[in-house]
Amino acid sequence: MPYSRSTNARPEREGALSVSAAMALAKGALEGVTVRLVGEVSEVSNKAGYKAVYFTVKDQSAALPCMMWNNRYRSAGVELRVGMLVELAGRFTLYAAKGRMNFDVFSVSLAGEGMLRMQVANLARKLEAEGLMAPERKRALPAYPQVIGLVTSPRGKAVHDVLRTLRRRYPLARVAFAGVPVEGAGAAAAMIEAMQRVVVAGAEVVLLVRGGGSFEDYMPFNDEALVRAVADMPVPVVTGIGHEPDTSIADMVADVRASTPTHAAEVVTPTADNVRVRLTAIARSLAASERARVSSARLSVERAAARPLFREPTRLFEGDAQSLDDLAERLRFALPRALEEDKRSIERIKASLATNLAHLARADGQRVGALDARMRYVGSTLPERFSREVSVYAARLHDLSPLAILARGYAVARDESNDVVKSVTAVSPEDRLSLMLADGFLDCRVAGVTRVDMSVEPWEE
Repeated sequence: MPYSRSTNARPEREGALSVSAAMALAKGALEGVTVRLVGEVSEVSNKAGYKAVYFTVKDQSAALPCMMWNNRYRSAGVELRVGMLVELAGRFTLYAAKGRMNFDVFSVSLAGEGMLRMQVANLARKLEAEGLMAPERKRALPAYPQVIGLVTSPRGKAVHDVLRTLRRRYPLARVAFAGVPVEGAGAAAAMIEAMQRVVVAGAEVVLLVRGGGSFEDYMPFNDEALVRAVADMPVPVVTGIGHEPDTSIADMVADVRASTPTHAAEVVTPTADNVRVRLTAIARSLAASERARVSSARLSVERAAARPLFREPTRLFEGDAQSLDDLAERLRFALPRALEEDKRSIERIKASLATNLAHLARADGQRVGALDARMRYVGSTLPERFSREVSVYAARLHDLSPLAILARGYAVARDESNDVVKSVTAVSPEDRLSLMLADGFLDCRVAGVTRVDMSVEPWEE
């Protein structure tokens, strides 16, 4: 700190700052620096009643105390725990009362695998709320599948483990295998298409498996589209992804989750001993059932044979035979009486019909006579009504007749094609014409053609 001496050797400080002023100066300088950083949470203090959450982040060579106001912490949606890798945004500040530097955090989010795990957890909660993980939605596996679908990488160890297990435990089943990538970009879409193809090929159950790996390697099995496809499969889906501790969302949604690919193959197949025991039990059950059925049938036959009906078959028809005799006797007396009554009814109908026909004939004769008189009267008046009109129409037809025009001295000229000649331009000298007069025809030859303007009277020229 700079200082100077007076003549009396008494020190006099010039430009010195108080502690508060120095801290304020440092605080102002630090708070102008806003940075983003990544670190691992080493300790957390989030006590009830505090206005802020206090925690420390560190890396290999440094540690930084941090504080975050409660409202910002709640809006971030991240619950800090020791060991988390987080990404922070904020500024440096000083707590003057203690002379301690803090990092004032504006926002916090998970970084690296932590971010992935948070995203997976959020998706898992969403799908669980939709009921995709409900136990009642999951289907039972077929006891003896004829076709088993297998979807996994063609180059990993898992495919060999599964095929070897299926061949050893249940060689009767046919395997529909679809080799696809099980990690990296595009793996989820490839597995969706592969599951659909093995189902189309006849698979009664689908194995979706892969070997071990890191959390990032398992991310395709946390893909929402793949998980929904697993839930939508028309047949049960068994997953065997990674090892025992590894769990993906596909495991949660699958109908059965196996700990390993080999375990998945064991889940869907019975052993030869199990099949033998099952068949033996079925054979014993069938034999016992058949013995019981034969015994029951024998008792039924014996009871039926002991009935009086089979000892005296005629008793079955006694009542019906007596009823038939009674009905025949009644019919023998009833038919003659019915025929006699019908005959009398026919005679009455015949007499009534003859009377009605005579009456109708007389009435129709009178109507016909009246209609004949009316027709004759109407017919006699019709010619008188139309005779004058006929005369007028006849006179008009006579005036318009071409024969009347010819009688007045006119003629109609026709050429050799029998077409009427309407203009002198239609003929030439030496053409032959036929003239129709009132009393016959004239055959003529054109000596010459003279055109006359008919719009000018001849005596005006």
